[in-house]
Amino acid sequence: METSNSKLDTKSMSIFERYLTVWVGLCIIGGIALGKFAPGLARTLDGMAITVNGAPVISIPIAICLFFMMYPIMVKIDFAEVLKAGKSIKPVGLTLFINWAIKPFTMYAIAIFFLGTLFLGFIGPDEMDVVKLQDQTVQVGETYGAGTVVWYDTETLKIVTEETTDSVKMLQVPLWRSYLAGCILLGIAPCTAMVLVWGYLAKGNDGHTLVMVAINSLAMLFLYGPLGGFLLGVGKLPVPWQALLLSIAVYVALPLTAGFISRKWIIAHKGEDWFKEKFLHVLTPITIIALLVTLVLLFSFKGETILSNPLTIVWIAVPLFIQTVLIFALGYGLSKLLKLKYTDAAPSAMIGASNHFEVAIATAVMLFGLSSGAALATVVGVLIEVPVMLMLVKFCLKTDGWFIAEKQ
Repeated sequence: METSNSKLDTKSMSIFERYLTVWVGLCIIGGIALGKFAPGLARTLDGMAITVNGAPVISIPIAICLFFMMYPIMVKIDFAEVLKAGKSIKPVGLTLFINWAIKPFTMYAIAIFFLGTLFLGFIGPDEMDVVKLQDQTVQVGETYGAGTVVWYDTETLKIVTEETTDSVKMLQVPLWRSYLAGCILLGIAPCTAMVLVWGYLAKGNDGHTLVMVAINSLAMLFLYGPLGGFLLGVGKLPVPWQALLLSIAVYVALPLTAGFISRKWIIAHKGEDWFKEKFLHVLTPITIIALLVTLVLLFSFKGETILSNPLTIVWIAVPLFIQTVLIFALGYGLSKLLKLKYTDAAPSAMIGASNHFEVAIATAVMLFGLSSGAALATVVGVLIEVPVMLMLVKFCLKTDGWFIAEKQ
């Protein structure tokens, strides 16, 4: 019976969802090839940015892609259901506790151990990364966090000793710390649009999953900035509060507002059936296409780094994999101790384990740059999320008997 249901679930997914891992892989290859044969294109796109106080803060192409990734999940949120979430205090409280009191700190601890200690020799203790400098008042040569302010020539893509017509102030930081920043941004970004797919495939409570997506989206408005700033500061990286708040406004508040308004308008004029059966059906491939385009952009700029040191992906993937499995195990185990139903336990555990990689990618690109190690780390999060979450879905389906039976 499980096999039959699994086949039904798979058939109900679009071709983009069923073969997402394949598409991600093809976009990585395509992005690397684009960076190899058309290196000027990515630099041109990265240069299309909105600046604040002289610093490029929002990449316009990435912002457009990220909006189309974020909007579809926001428009699905029925805020009336959020008000009913209090009736399910245990699963809601569990996921909030894991997502905001546990997950950010375990991610920091695991990442700094592996990237800053265990794998430091492989990454290279002397390897440096050049990232965006949000505070342009800092002088060249000064120490800023764990880095040093330098002149960076945008034409030659090299650090220069003197200011030129094409040079900008950038921050030179240890490469492993740049990777750490990306991991931090993933660790404080719980729950993605894809978690609705994971919960559905695991035969979980779709209503609970949707409510938790809504609650986490709202929680991010208040907690993402403070937690991100705190952990980046502990990691001896600059804390660009203005940029962090702007990222929340652009990548969370804007699509959240657009989703809320458009949902009300569409249902009022077209009806709820048309909204669910027609409108939402169209959005799913748009979301994934936007994600894939973003990946092409990111990898086109990091292609040279990956080709010269492909093991970089491994060094970043290991702590991210361990973090995902650890948080899932914690959520699943606590769900059993709290005597939750399986349909609540499965999505509760997977919401904590999965990451809001859309926001993490966007924030990393905005804070540190499209070509930064931080941006690469968030993209690696996308790479491992799909196969790892599918593995956890299968684990859930095989262990549903661990939990109390549903009342018929």
